[in-house]
Amino acid sequence: MLAPPPASAATRKNPPAPAAATEAGAGLPRGLKQRHLSMIALGGAIGAGLFVGSGVGIGAAGPAIVVAYVLAGGLVLLVMRMLAEMSAADPATGSFSVHAAKALGPWAGLTAGWLYWSLLVVSVAAEAIGAADIMTDWLPGVPGWVWMTLFMAVFTGSNLAAVRRFGDLEFWFAGLKVTAICIFLLLGALAVCGLLPGSAAPGAAHLTGHGGFLPHGWHGLALGLVAAVFAYGGLETVTIAAAESADPVRAVGRAARTVVWRICLFYIGSMAVIVTLLPWDSSTAHISPYSGTLERMGIPGAGHLMNAVVLVALLSAMNANIYGSSRMLYSLVHRGDAPRTLGRVTPGGVPRNAVLASAAFGFAAVVLSVVWPDTVFRFLLNAVGATILIVWFLIGLSQLRLRRRRVRRGDAGDAEPPVRMWLFPHLTRLTLLAIGAVLVVMVLEPDSRTQVLCTGAWAALLIVCGLVNGRRGRARRAAHAGARHRAG
Repeated sequence: MLAPPPASAATRKNPPAPAAATEAGAGLPRGLKQRHLSMIALGGAIGAGLFVGSGVGIGAAGPAIVVAYVLAGGLVLLVMRMLAEMSAADPATGSFSVHAAKALGPWAGLTAGWLYWSLLVVSVAAEAIGAADIMTDWLPGVPGWVWMTLFMAVFTGSNLAAVRRFGDLEFWFAGLKVTAICIFLLLGALAVCGLLPGSAAPGAAHLTGHGGFLPHGWHGLALGLVAAVFAYGGLETVTIAAAESADPVRAVGRAARTVVWRICLFYIGSMAVIVTLLPWDSSTAHISPYSGTLERMGIPGAGHLMNAVVLVALLSAMNANIYGSSRMLYSLVHRGDAPRTLGRVTPGGVPRNAVLASAAFGFAAVVLSVVWPDTVFRFLLNAVGATILIVWFLIGLSQLRLRRRRVRRGDAGDAEPPVRMWLFPHLTRLTLLAIGAVLVVMVLEPDSRTQVLCTGAWAALLIVCGLVNGRRGRARRAAHAGARHRAG
């Protein structure tokens, strides 16, 4: 089902009461093109977590981090295939939250939507802090809060403009990141082969030395897998943005077929280059693996170069996360799971109040990070720490239920969606088991247990709110039906 045409001016001022049949993307113009969506998908997953956070995985798994990224890449490929199947059959601004509501009930849609919204807005704050840190290193005379305020203002403004302006900005941001990764891979391949001037091929010395390929055993590989899984988060944004494209079905299908493979290539290729050229147990590999690898290649100014790339990655992620959180909030409004005033749309087709609310919460989180960095803000980070795994699990359950529902209806068109999950239902079940296994590893590990427990508590609260909200909604509908019956 495609999104309906933009709403009238009267509808924008007074959004209709939510109903089960209301399309989550109603009132939003289709201003994004295929080139925008492709780069949004690529840029959404190539963030600071890859350039800096990968050092945590290397420290845990050693050279086996390559295997961890292969396994995590396979998992995210399956999750995105399931999400693409549902989004191609029913494009919606709320993406997986809409599918969860239809498959599992309104409580699941509310839970998935608010979980993802909270993840994105807290991530905006974390990215603003990281970007400000880089700027204060370059210009120490300017306080960090000035940079945070400037970045928040700029990207709030970009998201208040027409969606095509957001798409253009994100296109160039993502293009810079992709170019940087490609250059890194090219230089890395030359260095591994000993073809760079002044370099010698390292062979397998760093892969088999320093404790071997699995220096911390299978436990280390499991921890590296957890780090790799979180590094891949962000690809979901493309299915949220697809509802605002001219051809959502084609856009989602193309993203599912091409973008995920490219992401896996960038991640796996980067890790292979790093652990081949750098000793995995060096401090450089843990703190700044990309800068350390470039320095090993003899690239001048490698540290400043990578800081510039990380800055672009952080700013791009801020821009994309404000967009994604505002669209998720807008979708929640149209399903009765958020205040109606947040659903108002400008004449240009921008959900202004949803953008402002998402940016305001992100800015509030920035303030908390300055005032209470080790208490309140750390609690917020823990509360959303395992969100992506819960969202992926709901995606798997939703696809399993919706695909079976289409098959039971017996309609050939519905049973054959434009994009289909492979080997259904076996791979879907395997994906759910794999996500559960990653959660178990996190619970068993003291460093990540708090994240799972905090996120689980937040999810449980949302489930309760969803069940209560659903019960009230049924009571209101029953009362309205009784009133119409009496009037008739």
